[in-house]
Amino acid sequence: MTKDPSWTQVVKTAEPEQPQLKRVLGPGLLLLFIVGDILGTGIYALTGQVAAEVGGAAWLPFLLAFAVATVTAFSYLELVTKYPQAAGAALYTHKAFGIHFFTFIVCFIVMTSGITSASTASRAFAANLLVAFGIPDATVTTMLIALAFIVLIMLVNLRGVTESVWLNVLLTLVELSGLLLVILIGMWAISGGNADWSRVVAFETPEDKNVLLAVSTATSLAFFAMVGFEDSVNMAEETKEPSRIFPRMMLTGLGIAAVIYVLVSITVVALVPIGDLVGSETPLVTAVEAAAPGFPINDLLPFISMFAVANTALINMMMASRLLYGMSRQQVLPPFLAKVAPKRRTPWAAILFTSALAVGLIVYVSLDAEGSIVALLGGTTSLLLLTVFAVVNVTVLVLRRQPVDHGHFRTPVVLPVLGALSCLYLVFPWTSGRPPGQYGIALVLLAVGVVLWVVERIYTRSKRRGDRPVEEPVAERSEPQG
Repeated sequence: MTKDPSWTQVVKTAEPEQPQLKRVLGPGLLLLFIVGDILGTGIYALTGQVAAEVGGAAWLPFLLAFAVATVTAFSYLELVTKYPQAAGAALYTHKAFGIHFFTFIVCFIVMTSGITSASTASRAFAANLLVAFGIPDATVTTMLIALAFIVLIMLVNLRGVTESVWLNVLLTLVELSGLLLVILIGMWAISGGNADWSRVVAFETPEDKNVLLAVSTATSLAFFAMVGFEDSVNMAEETKEPSRIFPRMMLTGLGIAAVIYVLVSITVVALVPIGDLVGSETPLVTAVEAAAPGFPINDLLPFISMFAVANTALINMMMASRLLYGMSRQQVLPPFLAKVAPKRRTPWAAILFTSALAVGLIVYVSLDAEGSIVALLGGTTSLLLLTVFAVVNVTVLVLRRQPVDHGHFRTPVVLPVLGALSCLYLVFPWTSGRPPGQYGIALVLLAVGVVLWVVERIYTRSKRRGDRPVEEPVAERSEPQG
C-alpha cells in the first residue's frame, strides 16, 4: 500500500528516457475542449428517451443533471489544480487511499465510461448517416458504419494531440451551430403559433413509475449529456498553467452547455408531440422537420449531428487513452501502455488498446440488441461515471490531509458531501429506476477489469522472480590456487 505523496516523482525519475506530453491547450482551446465534450451525443440522440420518462418536462432532468455535475465539478477543480497530472480520478484515488486494486478499478471504470460514450456516439453517427443518405436501417449495416467510424477516430488520435484538438475545435463549432439552428428555427416556428406550450410543463410518466422515480430515471439518462467536464482533467499534462485556467474554463463550459440544453429541450417538446419523440435516435431532426417542413436545414441537420457525435467520440477516446497512459506511468497498469511515439508524441499503445475495446463493445451490443442501443450505452456511461463521481467527492475530503507546496482551488466542504449523496442516489437501481441492461454491461466490463488485474499481478510476480539473481552453487565455485 502506497501513501507516499512523492511516489509520482519516483516513477518519473525511473523512466527519464520517455518523452513528455506536449502542452498545447491554452484557455480558449481548453474551453472548446470542455464545451465540445459536453455538447454532442446526449442532446442530439437522447432527448426523445428523456421525454419518454417525463413527457414534455424534458428540460427538468437536464437541469437536475447540470446541478449534480456542477457540484461534482467543484471537487474535480480542487483535485486537478492540486495535482495537475494525467490520470484524473484514478490518480486522486491512489493518492487518497493507496490501495492498488481500488485504484485499478476506478481507472478501469473511467476508461470504460469513455469507451461506452464513444460507442454511443458511433451508434448515433451511424443512425444519422443512414438518415442523411436515405439508407435503410439494418443491424449489420449500422454496426459496420459504427466500426469504421471508431477506426477513423483511432487514426486521428494516433496522428497527434495538436491535430486532435484542432479537429475538436472544428467539430465543436459545427455541433454548436447545429444546436443554435435548432433553437432559432424552433423560435421562428413558435413565434408563428406552431408550438404547444402546454406540453412543456406536462408530466407524462410510464404507468409503472411515480413522478419521483420517473424524474430520477430521466435525470440518470440526461446525466450522460452533461458528462465531459471530467475528461479535461486527463489532459492536465497537455495544458498550459492548469492550476490557473482550469476553474474558470470548466465552470464556464458547464454553464454554456446547461443553457443550450434547456433551450433545446424546451423547443423540441413544444414543437413535437411526445409520441413522435419517444424511441427516435434523431430527435432534433424530427423537431426541425416539424418546425419547418421542406426547409433545407432538414437535409443538413443529419450531417451536423454526425459531426457533433464524432466530436464526443474523439474526445472520449482521447481521454481513455491518456488515462491508461497516465496510470501506466504510475505503475498501476502494465508498462507497455505508457509507450509514446517518439515523433508524434502520442500514447500509441494506449490508443490501440482502447480502440480494440470499443470495437468489441460495439459488436456485442449490435448483435444482441434490445430496445434503444443509444439509450442503453448512454445510460451505462452515466452509471459508470456517477459511481466514480461519488468516489471523487469522498476523495477530495480525504486528500485535505495532504497539503501541497503550491496554491490551488478549494471547494466548500458541503459541496463534496452533496455531490457524493446525489451521485449515489442516481446509481442505485431502487432510486434511479435504471433498466437491468445497464447494470449488466457495467458488470461485464468490471469483470473484464478484474481479470486484467489478476493477469497483471501474476505477470508482475513472475517477472520479479525471474529478475532475482541466482547465486552460484558453493560446490561449483573455483578455489584460489596458491
